[in-house]
Amino acid sequence: MLEVVGLRKSYGDTVAVKDASFCIEDGACYGLLGPNGAGKTTVISIITGTLNADGGRVLLDGEVVSTDNPGPKRKIGYVPQDIALFGEISAHDNLRFFGSLYGLYGQHLLNRIEYSLDLTGLKDRAKEPVANFSGGMKRRLNIAAALLHEPHVIVLDEPTVGVDPQSRNAIFDALEILTSKGKTILYTTHYMEEVERLCQRVAIMDSGCVIAEESLAGMKRMVARQNEVFVELEQTVTMAIGELPGAVSHSIDGTTLTMEILDLNRDLPRALLALSDLGLKYVSVRSQESSLEQVFLHLTGRRLRD
Repeated sequence: MLEVVGLRKSYGDTVAVKDASFCIEDGACYGLLGPNGAGKTTVISIITGTLNADGGRVLLDGEVVSTDNPGPKRKIGYVPQDIALFGEISAHDNLRFFGSLYGLYGQHLLNRIEYSLDLTGLKDRAKEPVANFSGGMKRRLNIAAALLHEPHVIVLDEPTVGVDPQSRNAIFDALEILTSKGKTILYTTHYMEEVERLCQRVAIMDSGCVIAEESLAGMKRMVARQNEVFVELEQTVTMAIGELPGAVSHSIDGTTLTMEILDLNRDLPRALLALSDLGLKYVSVRSQESSLEQVFLHLTGRRLRD
């Protein structure tokens, strides 16, 4: 288990992190979101043991993570946002070098290189210079390097920035395999749909604070606009529709009636019955749950890239 407890960090008069706390269970993929300057990078640096906090602590399996405690740091694999590879040598030789930094050697190192390349879909390009790789392939190799020492926790800082769809899917597939094998993943990204696909729990940071921490489903319930329901009517409505029982609000565009419904089980039948009472027939009904981006905007008042 990875526990972040009351972290505080300042740079001069600038407070970067204020009493940030969250907990990641073993075998979970956990999303950490926040606009630029929210404090995510500082928190990641403290978690990976490259920066000490001014207050609070990070515990990995009950052991304090710090710059001068190598034990828990060896259980962490870090995938930085920037590419950290040598372009003039092959993917295999890059991994041999990084593996040696972890004290790996001999057949065990070779086995770990083969496993990491296979998991990230690069086994057939192992002997090729990294300078020939696409941006997505380099990011996949970045991940492979972080897996060599068999870490228990893998921290990924925006691992899909600028990658092609093939590489993005390869990264997702690799991470899903890792979590199925019990690895713990901390994932930061600017892409909400990635968190919705990969993560079971999410923390949102803003101005150095964790302002929300919930399961993905629980996070989506934080906005009043719980569900959008789209009703396709049999014909265009020419008359005005007043209030609809069960609907928070509604609007019509051609034959499509859009309603905001707080509770589908409780309120949607009432709204549909009201339509029938008005003599309006419908041919289909579909709902759309609040997106993670809507929750983010509700909580922070700004978009992720602001």
